[in-house]
Amino acid sequence: MINAKTKKYIEDLLKKADVKINGKRDWDIQVHNELLYNRVLAEGILGLGEAYMDGWWDCKKLDVFIEKVLSARLDKQVKGSAHVFWSLLWAKINNMQTKVKAKKVGEQHYDVGNDLYKAMLDKRMVYTCGYWKNAKTLDKAQEDKLDLVCKKVKLKPGMKVLDIGCGWGSFAKYAAEKYKVKVVGITISKEQVKLAKELCKGLDVEIRLQDYRDVDEKFDAIASLGMFEHVGYKNYREYMKVVKKCLKDDGLFLLHTIAGNTSVVSTNPWLAKYIFPNSMLPSAKQITSATESLFILQDWQNFGLDYDKTLMEWYNNFVKAWPKLKKNYNNRFFRMWTYYLLICAGSFRTNSLAQNQLWQIVFSKKGLDKVYEGTR
Repeated sequence: MINAKTKKYIEDLLKKADVKINGKRDWDIQVHNELLYNRVLAEGILGLGEAYMDGWWDCKKLDVFIEKVLSARLDKQVKGSAHVFWSLLWAKINNMQTKVKAKKVGEQHYDVGNDLYKAMLDKRMVYTCGYWKNAKTLDKAQEDKLDLVCKKVKLKPGMKVLDIGCGWGSFAKYAAEKYKVKVVGITISKEQVKLAKELCKGLDVEIRLQDYRDVDEKFDAIASLGMFEHVGYKNYREYMKVVKKCLKDDGLFLLHTIAGNTSVVSTNPWLAKYIFPNSMLPSAKQITSATESLFILQDWQNFGLDYDKTLMEWYNNFVKAWPKLKKNYNNRFFRMWTYYLLICAGSFRTNSLAQNQLWQIVFSKKGLDKVYEGTR
């Protein structure tokens, strides 16, 4: 049953973000099922996303809609159901990123299909933020990012490098090709291991299906690109201890991660359910607390706005490839994946409000013999 007061409340709420229900502008939402209002008020962010997947509403420019909603802080005004409260409480009580539970994101997200990622990503299959400072294409932005990482950890021929969360081997392959280093890449995704081994064939690269907690050997440098979001706040300190144990005394460690300005213990409930189970974004406080007495901070760079461009490129590639992809995925998946890419793009676009950020942080185990010069 539709409650007129609920509809009016949602209409007034959206006005604060300059969004109109069934309006004519690209960012106005088109409502196909008026039960949407009750659902959003009862279930918040989770209900809004699930209703989109169910076809209850549409928006021509979903990324702009999300940008406006977040800029107006409407997400803080509609909290959601008891389900969200209990999920938050559960995350505080339990370690949701144990070795067993950590495998869930590999199975649900990274194993969804290599055909999807081949179509969506750049030619090197880099599934992290590109660096757009001097780039006009996705391929160039991703190569520039990989080179930025290599330069920041001061790679030299003959070094042995650990890539924690190696994906499809993009960084491992680039570093081995361009900097003549040996790379060990680890991931918890079986599909990534399979394709990464194929893409890195003939290079001094070893790809392993392995949890970071099981690595026990020394490396000249360590990089982790877009994996720390899956570690969980209960494991940050353990993660850093593993890195310290595996890094040689004169080595450098680079952490590339999406982050937030506030310490949290869980993530957006819709993203947690459908895209990245058991994930969460770290804060500066959580990262520095986890590294205290273990590492010396050498460099910290934020280029979160570049993720907006990267996500929109991924979205455009996904839509372009959909006629070929749809034989393996249904229309509900198309709406889910569209929603995922565009709400993330919109959230990074509100970087000035510290919704989402992208950090590259460089650490050393001991003091350096000269001032660290950060590459940009």
